[in-house]
Amino acid sequence: MDELQNILSRLVQTGTVTAVDSAKRRARVKFKDTGIISDWLYVIQHYGANFYIKPDAKHTHEITDTFTGGGTASEFPDHDHLPGSHLTYWMPKVNDRVLCLYLPVFNGDGFVLGGF
Repeated sequence: MDELQNILSRLVQTGTVTAVDSAKRRARVKFKDTGIISDWLYVIQHYGANFYIKPDAKHTHEITDTFTGGGTASEFPDHDHLPGSHLTYWMPKVNDRVLCLYLPVFNGDGFVLGGF
C-alpha cells in the first residue's frame, strides 16, 4: 500500500472509548481494526445546536436555594422550558462506540465526531 493510500485509510475510524477526560472534553479510543489505543482526541461539540423541551404531561420542578440549600417542589401543567434551559456538553462514556476523524497529515490530530 503506498503512503497516500495508508494515510487515507486511517482518516475515518471506529473504535471503543477506553478513557475520558471530561474537564478537557477529550477521550482515548481503541480502534477496531488495529487494536491500537489513540492518544487524547478532542470530542467535537455542536455549539450552535437549537433545542426545545416540551413535556407531554404535568410534572414537578424542584427549586433549590443555593444559599441555604433548602428547596421546594411544585407541580406545574404542561409548559415551555426554553427560558432558563441550558445546553450541556456531550461526552462519550468508557466502552461507548465512536466515530473518529483524523487530519490527513502524518501524526495529525484526531477528533471524536460522535457515538453510534
